[in-house]
Order: sequence, then structure tokens, then C-alpha cells
Amino acid sequence: MNPLKSISGTIISGFVLAIVLMFILGTGGTFNPWQLWVWFHVIVGITWIGLLYYFNFVQVPGVGKALAEASDGGPGPAAINKYVAPTALLWFRWAAVATWITGALALEAMHTVEGSGFVAAFTFQQGYQIIGMGAWLGTIMLLNVWGLIWPNQKKILGLDGKEHSPEVIAKAKVVALMASRTNTLLSIPMLLGMTAHMHGMPF
Repeated sequence: MNPLKSISGTIISGFVLAIVLMFILGTGGTFNPWQLWVWFHVIVGITWIGLLYYFNFVQVPGVGKALAEASDGGPGPAAINKYVAPTALLWFRWAAVATWITGALALEAMHTVEGSGFVAAFTFQQGYQIIGMGAWLGTIMLLNVWGLIWPNQKKILGLDGKEHSPEVIAKAKVVALMASRTNTLLSIPMLLGMTAHMHGMPF
């Protein structure tokens, strides 16, 4: 059976290949929890931010174009809103949670002295200012996902089981878009914090 014919088979095969390559390249002989959590953090973080960029760079303009062309006999945005957006939002919001949790676990694992790496980052202790900045921005982005984007998308797509007036839906669209654009903006310095912690600032 070809594992590439299913998403689960593809993901499992990816992990199997990574483990095989790890043993081929040589292991350190001891368990490294920091690298484990960073690895998972990067995987789920790519999923989260990738979907964020998809919404902003692909879906929002696509839906806008579909709406504009609907009066000329175009298909309209119904297919995207019914079949694509709910699934994308499911992966988006839970990838955000997974990213935050794995990031918190990575902060704890990287801390080699007494105390909490999580606290060290969020209180900008010495050596943790850069990663702390990234952690704070990521937390704000997570709160935006669950506090603004998802509740308003449920209204827009009719996923909350309620009837909403055109005015409510119009307002929800503005709030969801501005929160999503805010997260796109914040993702750029956030990713700087995540990478610069180990590699230094560009300048």
C-alpha cells in the first residue's frame, strides 16, 4: 500500500524516515528533550503560520475575487467557505495550540539552571530576552486565534448554528480580517525571535 495516498500515511512515513536518518547519521547516545520539543514546535508552527499565510495571501483574495465575479456567472465563494475554510480553520486553531504548548515545553527543556525556562522567557531574564519576545508575540497570536479569529469565522461561515444579520456578519468579517492581519504582522518579528535566539540578530 502506498503511504502517500493518505495524509496520515504520509506523516507517519515522514517520522519513520526522520528516525531512520537520525540513526544513520549517528545519535548522541542520550535523550535530548530540548531538540525533541523544538522539532515538534517547528512542525506544528509551520502548520499554523503556513495556514495563516494561506488565509491572508490566498483565500481572502480568492474569496474576494469570487464574490466580485459571482454576478457575472462565476461560481462564487460557496465551495471555499463550505469545504475548504472549515477544515483549514480546524488545523489552524489547533496547530496554534500545539505550537504554544511545544514552545513552552522547549523553553523548559532549554533551561539548564534552577527555575523555569518558561518564566525566564516571559519575564525577559538574562539570556532569554530574544526568545521571550518571540514567546510573547506567539502568545498574543494564539489569543487572537481563539479570542477573535475563530469566534468571528464561526459567524461568517455559519458554524455556530445561529442565524446572523448581514450587519453582524459584516462586522465579524472586519474583526476576523484585522486579527488575522495583525497575526501576519506579528509573525515576522516573532519568527525573528525564534531564530535569533540561537543564531543572533541579523545586524
